[in-house]
Amino acid sequence: MSAVGPVALSARERLIFALDAPSGADALAWVDRLGDAVQFYKIGMELLASGDYFTVLDELARRDKRVFVDLKFFDIPATVAGVIRGLSRWPVTYATIHGWHAGMMEAAAEARGGELRLLAVTVLTSMDGSDLRAMGINGGEPAGIVAQRALAAQAAGIDGVICSGQEAGMIRAATGPGFSIVCPGIRPGGPVGDDQKRTVGVAEAFALGADAIVVGRPISKAQDPRAAAEAIQHEIAGVFN
Repeated sequence: MSAVGPVALSARERLIFALDAPSGADALAWVDRLGDAVQFYKIGMELLASGDYFTVLDELARRDKRVFVDLKFFDIPATVAGVIRGLSRWPVTYATIHGWHAGMMEAAAEARGGELRLLAVTVLTSMDGSDLRAMGINGGEPAGIVAQRALAAQAAGIDGVICSGQEAGMIRAATGPGFSIVCPGIRPGGPVGDDQKRTVGVAEAFALGADAIVVGRPISKAQDPRAAAEAIQHEIAGVFN
């Protein structure tokens, strides 16, 4: 099955905030705090453990926010297909699966429906070459592994990848237009010494071919989170407007 084409994103929808919160109440407090500075939210594993996951998802949709389900599905093809088929009934724009197995990706692509677009996780931005070698992956530095997995995902009918901005240019050159590239690990002020090892800035990510960026701590840890989000939006507007 082939990809269904990229999502048409407005400039302000190209900033995705990582809504990492321990409860639904905390998550929605962040949505209130950020207001119209953020139009797209990623909800992941921490919120899942709260039991409020789909309540928050529905509330985001009710507020006309886009939703990115980042649960990195990885299982036998039939199981992943079942999850994606069910998730397609919800108002979700992006969902992640691991890009490690062609049969699983093909099954997921066949099962997706609605507006859902699938992003394959290539190599986590918290990992570098030494981490890959420790896992028994002997392919050199992350860039080579990321390129292989991006091309495998495209061949399997997956709509795009989530990857470090450091690899976005290489992936765009290899896959061509129409393949979505979403980049986490964005550090507007440069590296800050946290667990993200392969980071880039906002304008750099888009110059290299990203369609959207995921930003968490540079907003959530800022003295004024809404102002920090608006500053990123201003930088994005300078790229796209």
